[in-house]
Amino acid sequence: MAVNVDTVYQRVLAAANKEQRGYVTPQEFNLFANQAQMDIFEQYFYDKNAFGNAPSNDTTYSDMLDLLQEKLDIFERYRQAVTMTGSNGVGNLPTHYRMGELYYLKQGNYYEIEKIRQNEIHHMLNSPLTTPSLTRAMYVRSQGGTNGDNAIIVYPTTINDSVYCNYIARPATVVWGYTVVNNQALYNANTSTNFELHQSEESELVLKILELAGMSIKDPMLADYANKEDMVNVQQEK
Repeated sequence: MAVNVDTVYQRVLAAANKEQRGYVTPQEFNLFANQAQMDIFEQYFYDKNAFGNAPSNDTTYSDMLDLLQEKLDIFERYRQAVTMTGSNGVGNLPTHYRMGELYYLKQGNYYEIEKIRQNEIHHMLNSPLTTPSLTRAMYVRSQGGTNGDNAIIVYPTTINDSVYCNYIARPATVVWGYTVVNNQALYNANTSTNFELHQSEESELVLKILELAGMSIKDPMLADYANKEDMVNVQQEK
């Protein structure tokens, strides 16, 4: 379940009012909200590496890793079609944050397509031991194409369809949409986009947005309230 953008904004406004730190405009909120979401999202990968190095018999780290993977599952995409142009092995990857494996579907079987750097492909193509084949294909990232930096060339270049990929998607841009009535911004759900992060990140989003807005929440009662809000959300999900 996504984190509701209006709920976060109202909590930010309430905290700012409590601290007597002024008003966070919708434009400021949208800017800070997207930065906060990306900060939290990118931290997942650092944490995953850290937890992955923990002892395998440490149940605390194991539980934390399970929760972290649950948060990442929201953004994982599997067997998504790569748009091939129909000639010369040229294609365009879907928009992504991190690209995973590429596959070629042939007669009901998936064959992995190995990623090769630009400076390696010449050697691969000219060595009888590494020449790409339909069951041992390769690809390089290319410049240009209809999808900019997402353009690729698959070898052998006779592969022009049935290419799929796994990847981690980038979080959608958060928008607190509104209409102006009597000089006041009123929330409009139809033009809004919620946070894509896990529901448990709601309070962390509030605190990060306030920090980006130049506010530091030092009131322990407010922090305790935030934690209680998260507990209520978790119970409601169950």
